[in-house]
Amino acid sequence: MAQQLATLRTPAAYTGVTDYAHHHTGEAAGAAYLALGHAYLLDKRFSEAVTSLRQARQAGGELADYADFLAARANHEAGSEAAAEQLLQGFALRYPDSIFVDQAPELEASALVAMGDAAGAQRELTAAAGTGAEDRPGYQLAQGQVAFALGKTQDADRLFKRLLLAHPLSSEAEVARARLTAMGAETSLTIAELRSLGDAYYNAGRYGDAGEQYRALARQSSLDPESRNGFAVAAAACDLKLKKLSTAQAEALADAQNENGARRLYLLMELARNRSDLSYQAQVVDALKSRFPQSQWLAEALYSSGNMYMLRRDYAVAAGYYSYLATHFPSHKYAAAAHWRAGWLSYRQGLYADATRLFDEQIRLYPGATETVSALYWRGRLYETQDRKPAQAAANYRTLVRAYQHFFYAQMARQRLTALGNAPVEATPELDRIQAPPVPQLQESFPTNSPHLAKAKLLANAGLNDYIAQEIAADPDSSSWSALAEAQIYASYGEAFRAMRALKRALPYAATAPIKAIPLAYWRILFPEPWWGTIKAESAKNNLDPYLVASLIRQESEFNPSVISYANAYGLMQLLPSVGKAMAHEEGMSHFETFQLLDPATNIRLGTRYLRERLERFGGVTEYALASYNAGDERVVDWEAAGPYQGMDEFVESIPFTQTREYVEGILRNMETYRAIDALAGPQSAASGAGR
Repeated sequence: MAQQLATLRTPAAYTGVTDYAHHHTGEAAGAAYLALGHAYLLDKRFSEAVTSLRQARQAGGELADYADFLAARANHEAGSEAAAEQLLQGFALRYPDSIFVDQAPELEASALVAMGDAAGAQRELTAAAGTGAEDRPGYQLAQGQVAFALGKTQDADRLFKRLLLAHPLSSEAEVARARLTAMGAETSLTIAELRSLGDAYYNAGRYGDAGEQYRALARQSSLDPESRNGFAVAAAACDLKLKKLSTAQAEALADAQNENGARRLYLLMELARNRSDLSYQAQVVDALKSRFPQSQWLAEALYSSGNMYMLRRDYAVAAGYYSYLATHFPSHKYAAAAHWRAGWLSYRQGLYADATRLFDEQIRLYPGATETVSALYWRGRLYETQDRKPAQAAANYRTLVRAYQHFFYAQMARQRLTALGNAPVEATPELDRIQAPPVPQLQESFPTNSPHLAKAKLLANAGLNDYIAQEIAADPDSSSWSALAEAQIYASYGEAFRAMRALKRALPYAATAPIKAIPLAYWRILFPEPWWGTIKAESAKNNLDPYLVASLIRQESEFNPSVISYANAYGLMQLLPSVGKAMAHEEGMSHFETFQLLDPATNIRLGTRYLRERLERFGGVTEYALASYNAGDERVVDWEAAGPYQGMDEFVESIPFTQTREYVEGILRNMETYRAIDALAGPQSAASGAGR
């Protein structure tokens, strides 16, 4: 109930948790009241938050620091500064191990300033100097506010500017900028500082804010024409991202023989691509090559042009753009990807000598790039089919199996090794340097006496998930077990998706680690099997492999039954309302409503039927069916027609949509990993459904 309240905060959720609080005592009641107080605080119902948090404090003492700190925040937001300050006085002395120790000084200083005691606020901030509090944007904002309240406007100006420039994307930076504007001090920001803000907004995807900043700079009459033009072009780039830039607007930008002129041409090229004006697109790229041969905007234009022609299946032209980029910009962020695509498209055209050379270069020049995994596999295939060198093919395949245990191409490599039989082992020094990252020692058990772990479990009871990781990390000895502890807390409440995400963040090397190198407890969370009984039953009804269904769910929703995607797909198997309605009709379900797709049993029932129909539509070929599930039938028919393919591995690699290709590869990889985990657990564990 507390988890539901934290997420939805509906009247029914409030009522349920309130009833629970009234009918329990001790820490159980304390957690319920804390959940209520936190929810009220999020809903800005501050007086109710204060009341609930006071009741939480009275009911139990384990989370007293949370009750006091959150109540202080609620009082401060409500304008009850004296009450907030009273709760914060001596907070660090009462709760020296609290995760709020670094936040308390800034909150107390803000309350004291509001009470007119700027000197007292200054003392609180000075006392916290040299601690972790000092690095927080909130502390720095409080410093500026205190300086302003003390009449030290120059210090306030300096502090607000420092905060704005050091943490430009924070909410505190927005307050600092508003204060600078009110002080009339924003005009003292230098052009370079204002440009850095625009760049920060742009890189964070805040294109509206970035464009506004760049346009303001472009209007600065004190700047030279070249600088103003640069800001105008940068603003136009923001408009392109927002789909608001027209060709006429881009053409109206001042041309110049510098990076501004190069970027202007790049914008024109993108607009030409958007309207499928191939002649103008080629003309602009040629102009970039002749006028700006070293510009990053030429590299961007080359990559975008290659992508366009690859999607149009004009592989020769696409490969030309990719090759030019890889040759002339070998250190560019797209170099490895462009080099790989040039090689792959050469392979697709049957230019095997060119593909061989490019694959060998890829392995030598970019050994750590993701695309090199594909190059290793396809070079192995060429060793088999063109060079007739099975030993060297096997060396490539063994490298994939060794260094990329759970990648799609490691799975393909194992199949090829089986087909090759007893291929001789050859020394391959160049391949030997490709190694999986080391796996650190991972603990499977936790200390029974960790107060922070105990508090984290209580926080989960209260639905305060945002604090669980911080609380566990506050244990100084938690580095070897914190991720598993956090994940198991989520899993214990049926939130497999939160648990999985926690371990994904903590174990980025899991995809390359041998199964036995990571304890089973971790694998069971990384590859969970909730609703396994339903998955098995519905899979059997639809003649599906239950591992396929579980793998698809993992890829689609990470087992979050409540997720609704940006495309309006619902639940575990991410079904569109129209698909759900059609499958419900076929299943004989009357009065179907879209919200039922958020019920796991219903979603699995309808999703497995839909997957079975995709398989039947494409002759039982799993790869086609999965691609269709993700991208739609028409696209898969089109991709099929782009063959012929010498094997299903060629079809998968040829899927032009990166998202769909990785989706298909991910599900096929997941299936094998699920089986390996159950094999590790042993037949008795698998048969009993352990960990499911």
